[in-house]
Amino acid sequence: MCCLYGVIDYKRHFTQKQRIGVLTILSRACEVRGDDATGIAYNHGNKLSIYKRPVAAHRMRFEIPKSATTVMGHTRLTTQGDEKFNYNNHPFYGKTSREGFALAHNGVLYNDTNLRKSEHLPHTHIETDSYVAVQLIEKENALGFESLKAMAEKLMGSFTMTVLDQWNNLYFIKGDNPMCIYHYPKLGFYLYASTEEILKDAIQKMQYCFGDPEQVVLREGDLLKIDAKGNRSYSRFEPSFFGSYYSYRPIRYLSLTGPEKRQEYQQEYIAHLKRHANFYGFTDEDVDTLLANGYTTDDIEDLLYCGVI
Repeated sequence: MCCLYGVIDYKRHFTQKQRIGVLTILSRACEVRGDDATGIAYNHGNKLSIYKRPVAAHRMRFEIPKSATTVMGHTRLTTQGDEKFNYNNHPFYGKTSREGFALAHNGVLYNDTNLRKSEHLPHTHIETDSYVAVQLIEKENALGFESLKAMAEKLMGSFTMTVLDQWNNLYFIKGDNPMCIYHYPKLGFYLYASTEEILKDAIQKMQYCFGDPEQVVLREGDLLKIDAKGNRSYSRFEPSFFGSYYSYRPIRYLSLTGPEKRQEYQQEYIAHLKRHANFYGFTDEDVDTLLANGYTTDDIEDLLYCGVI
């Protein structure tokens, strides 16, 4: 569980100091979903910059230039890839022949290893599962709705992602994980965070009189682009069994395959569940015991996220 957050100040409503203050408050509110690392990405003179550190948001000191009107942020709860090695933290840098981009991910992917093999992706020292999304975009050698759709439909796991290019286009890839976007059209900016509760809490602490926002509602499978002028455009990807960890259930996917494949994917799913349980302080034996006592993988997943095993 991590948190995405950010600001798109397309009419330059905020001063540089105010924008830094908004980001600081937003990031600290997001700590409830992850405090192992914090990072932001922004543009300055069409040059993409990423600043991230393996510290909680309240220990970060953001310094962004006056021209950085769109800033994409992430607070991390480590699941795969030691946060002490900063290259494992979000946002991640990627590049096509035309542009650089930064990607941040909330969720857990569990077919990243298989994708690197099947898609013949280059070896990397980055251990985080999320980085495979960067590699898939780079393989398409383009950043846009088509490449994001191709990437999202190959992923198995839980995800919502944001991608910022060096032209200040911010993309939202809405999987099964939450996302809340508020638009203030009269003032000329957007604020977003992974949950509405976090966003409301942060806005209250900002002590500004913004007025009532328009909420930009995204459904699972939506692709949204907000450009440097605040304009929105949309597309879709198919959130099938490739797209959702929580809505993915083995029977839903395995019914489409033969016996050997069913067994292979079932074992892969259980292995992933055990790795995830380890990050919550539970052992492989704990998971095996629950399975032996009649719990399904669905039951164990729900118990993990409710924190009751």
